[in-house]
Amino acid sequence: MSSCSLGSLQEAAGPVSRETFDRLVAFEEMFQKWNRSINLVAQSTAGDVWQRHILDSAQLARIEPNATRWVDIGSGGGFPGLVMAFLLGERDGASIDLVESNRKKASFLQTVIGQFNLPARVVARRIEDSHALVSAPQIVTARALASLSTLLDLSAPWLISGGRGLFHKGRDYRAEVQESVNRWTFDLVEHPSVTDPHGVILELSDLRPV
Repeated sequence: MSSCSLGSLQEAAGPVSRETFDRLVAFEEMFQKWNRSINLVAQSTAGDVWQRHILDSAQLARIEPNATRWVDIGSGGGFPGLVMAFLLGERDGASIDLVESNRKKASFLQTVIGQFNLPARVVARRIEDSHALVSAPQIVTARALASLSTLLDLSAPWLISGGRGLFHKGRDYRAEVQESVNRWTFDLVEHPSVTDPHGVILELSDLRPV
């Protein structure tokens, strides 16, 4: 737990209050309890949830410090969606929709939102069926969900309408970008990950079919 500090959170996310830090620490404890029974993340990464999952998610707040309408697709155990919900609590009028079709995971997300009174709601649908329910998000996020080309297919209705994607990707991201340009044109900014020396956050905007 040495990496679990307000300083480490602010380094990843930018300005964050002590209260939000304390709430994220409480969330981590709650997450660990649930993870033992419903496997929210791989057990191999459960030993360092703070560094591997919370800080990795929180860096999106530094990349996009102003947007207030977010959607996280395939939210799973809440990374980055729930973490962003805690951080968005410090932005006036901000909220995030968490799209998750797995009933047990959606139930976990709902429980956390209720317990911490987060500015978030669960959309318990398949991503393909959620577009009409989530109107005009400024930011679409996804982490450990699918290849970039699949992510673009899933989030196209929002991205074509002016939304931007912030997608966590690992060391093979260049091949995924190359595959995607066969079907889509987009503006791309690569943000080096602050938690993974081989990782990036891909910021995509102005999506158009080829």
